[in-house]
Order: sequence, then structure tokens, then C-alpha cells
Amino acid sequence: MDLTGAIWRKSTRSGNNGGDCVEVADNLPGVVGVRDSKDRQGPALGFDPKAWRAFVRSLPAR
Repeated sequence: MDLTGAIWRKSTRSGNNGGDCVEVADNLPGVVGVRDSKDRQGPALGFDPKAWRAFVRSLPAR
């Protein structure tokens, strides 16, 4: 999984208290990257865009 060129943004589902932050990069073809904003140099997960959309749709509405 190559996330070179990923543009990371904080998830709108993340809290505003600076704690539980998830960043998502959805600008690359064929992969959606997800990482912990507190450990930006740490591991990142990669998802198929179709699977990521299904996951996001399954989240309860706020």
C-alpha cells in the first residue's frame, strides 16, 4: 500500500477534545488511508474505497 502523496484530513467523526483523532486520506486512486493523528509516523490502514464507503454509511447518524 503506497500512501505517498496522501492528503490527510481529520475525520468529522473525531472528537474536538484533542484526544480521539482519526485522519483519513481519500485523494489516492484505489485506496483510502486511515491513521491515528497522535502517531502520524506510525502505521496506517488502507481500505478499498468501496469498503470504506460501506463502513461510513453503516455509522450511526449524529
